[in-house]
Amino acid sequence: MLGLTSLGVIHTAISLVAVGAGVAGLVRDHRIDLGNGAGKTYLVMTVLTCLTGFGIFQHGGFGKPHALGVLTLLVLLAAWLVRRRVAVHTVLLSLTLFFHMIPAVTETLTRLPLGAPVLANAEAPELKAITGVMFVLFVIGAALQVRSLNQGRKPARKAAAA
Repeated sequence: MLGLTSLGVIHTAISLVAVGAGVAGLVRDHRIDLGNGAGKTYLVMTVLTCLTGFGIFQHGGFGKPHALGVLTLLVLLAAWLVRRRVAVHTVLLSLTLFFHMIPAVTETLTRLPLGAPVLANAEAPELKAITGVMFVLFVIGAALQVRSLNQGRKPARKAAAA
């Protein structure tokens, strides 16, 4: 199916659940919150996505996708270690969702539509531009998340005396 191995199908299904949970958290809570079901699902499925990805070698040996999996796990670990610094924790978790989107877009555009994919391969210059746009969107989203978190922490202003 779409040139995927059995492990590739499982990996893709797991990653779709992770992305769905991450997006659900962003829509509902404006962040990925590991304290609720969507956040917990995101965390577990993201780790499983990385682990299953390490067994996929359709493009040769250890490559960029594997390095991205290692980086994702390191960022998840960093997010866990700084979980009490909510803004940093939030941005790091959002960064992992951005990392999910890189292979998602790459694999989709280089495989679909069947027989005539949008892009010829993962080195297509258009992918670099798309990744750049996604990164800018991540930065904007992260800034909005931090702003929202900071506004939520400000003490209420005292009513001015008349």
